[in-house]
Amino acid sequence: MCGVRKLNRPERRGRKVSSKFKTSIFQEPHLEFGDSHHNTDPRRGLVVGGPLQTPVGDTIKIAVVGSAKTVEDAKRFMGTVAGGVAGNGEKHPNMHPDFPGLGNQNPYRCKFEVDERATAAIPQSKIDKIKKEPYTDKAIEMAVDEIFKELQAIDESGNRPDVAVIALPVSLIERVWNARSDAGDDSETDAIEWADVLNFRGLLKAKSMHLSFPTQIVWEDVFDGKASIPKKIKEDSERNTQDDADVIWNLMTSLYYKGTGRIPWRRMPHVGEFTACYIGVSFYREAGGKDLFTSAAQMFDERGRGFILKGKRAETESRGRHPYMTRDDARDLILEVLGAYKAHHRNYPARVAVYKTSRFREEEAEGITEALAELAIEMKDLVWIQERTAMKVLRDGNYPVMRGTFIELDGKGLLYTNGSIPYYGTYPGTYDPRPLLICPHESSDNTVEQIAKEVLSLTKINWNSTQMNQKLPVPIRAARKVGEVLKYAGDDKVSSDYSRYM
Repeated sequence: MCGVRKLNRPERRGRKVSSKFKTSIFQEPHLEFGDSHHNTDPRRGLVVGGPLQTPVGDTIKIAVVGSAKTVEDAKRFMGTVAGGVAGNGEKHPNMHPDFPGLGNQNPYRCKFEVDERATAAIPQSKIDKIKKEPYTDKAIEMAVDEIFKELQAIDESGNRPDVAVIALPVSLIERVWNARSDAGDDSETDAIEWADVLNFRGLLKAKSMHLSFPTQIVWEDVFDGKASIPKKIKEDSERNTQDDADVIWNLMTSLYYKGTGRIPWRRMPHVGEFTACYIGVSFYREAGGKDLFTSAAQMFDERGRGFILKGKRAETESRGRHPYMTRDDARDLILEVLGAYKAHHRNYPARVAVYKTSRFREEEAEGITEALAELAIEMKDLVWIQERTAMKVLRDGNYPVMRGTFIELDGKGLLYTNGSIPYYGTYPGTYDPRPLLICPHESSDNTVEQIAKEVLSLTKINWNSTQMNQKLPVPIRAARKVGEVLKYAGDDKVSSDYSRYM
C-alpha cells in the first residue's frame, strides 16, 4: 500500500483549489513477441517466443572500428557471447538472468558474425594526436573524422556489413565524451541551454547517417572488464546496476534491431484497440546556437515502426526559451507524419497521440486539430509530460514507490515509470525514483488514467535496453535523441530511419 504525502495547493484568485486525488498501481504492461507469445519481461519474451519480426537472413554481419586493442577485444567478446554468460542472479534472478548464448533457438533466432574483412583499427599515432589536442571541440571533430573515414572505406568496399560497432577505447572516451551534454535524463530546456557543447555521439551519427548501415557505439569496458572508465564520465547511473549478462542482453538486442531492421517486440495490443500513431515532438538548437528548429516528429505506429521527420524553425517565448510551433507549422508537421504513416500502412490511423515535454500553446493545438480534421481522424490525445515536479509519493516503510503508481490530480496525473518492481523483487535504481506529471490538453479524448497506462506501456519500447525501468515513453525519448543528431545535419536531407539515430 502506498502512503501519499498531503498535497498543498495554493489558492487561485480567491478560489480554493480542490486537493482531491485518487491512487492506483497499474500492472506491468505486456509485450508481444514471436509466435504470438506475450510477456512482461523483454528477456524472457525473447527466449520463449523469439523476436516479433524474424530476420530475412540467418546471419547478421558486424563491422568493427576502433583501436587495434578494442577491435580484437570485440572479436573475442562475440565468441564469449556465443557461448552464453551467467547473470549475477543469486539475489534477484529475474533482474539479472543468464544470457543463453547464440546457439540454435537463441533469443534472436539468428547468428551474429564479425566480418574479418570489415574491421578497421585507427592508427595509434592518430589516437595520440586526438588525445593531445588542447581544444575539446577540435578533438571531437578529429575523432569523428577518423572514425567516419574508416566507416566510409568499409561502406565503399565489397564487404558491407549489416551494422557497424564503434569500439571506443578509454583514451578516446576520456577526450571526447562530455557527460553533461550526453546525459540521457536531462530536460528539454537543459538540452537547449547546452546547445553550444559539441556532442560526440550526435556529430558522429549525423555524419554517418547516409552510410548503407547503422552504427552502434560501445565503450571499451563492455569488451574488456578490466578497462576502467573515469567516474565523472559515467553519467548514466544505470551502468552501475548492470552485470555482464545485462550489458550483453542490451547490446545484442540493439544489434539485432539495427542489423535486421526488424522489431524485437511491441506493445501488446488490447482487444478492440484502435490503430494508433504516436508522435513525439521536441526542440533543439542547431549547432552554433543561432536558430531553433522542431526536432522532427518521431512517429511510431502500433507495430513499433519508427519514422523521422525534420520540422521547421520554431518560435520562442521570452529570452529565447520555451520553444513552440506556429499553427501552420504544427498542422504541416502532423500532415507530413500521417502521410508517412499512410505510405506504409495504405490507410490513416484511427487515433493520433502527440507527446511533448512543453505545454501545448493554443495555436499548436489548433494546428494539430486542423490537420486531423482534414484527414477525417476523429480521435486524438495531446499530452504534455513534465519530467520535473515538486510532488512526491511516499510508500509505507523504507521502500521506493512501486513502478506503475498513479495519482490523479484534478485532471492531471502523477505517474511513476521508475520504482520498485515486484517481478525483480527490488528497486533497480540507485536514487529515489522521480515521477512524470502527465497533463492532457483539454481537447484530448481519453482520460488521464487511460493516457497514463499507455505512457507506461510506451516506456517499454526501447531496443537499446531490455530492462523494465525505463523512464520516458518512446515518442519523447526518441524525439530527443533525434534532435541530438539533427542539430549537426544542417540543411542536408536527413534519413527517416530511426535506427540511424539510436
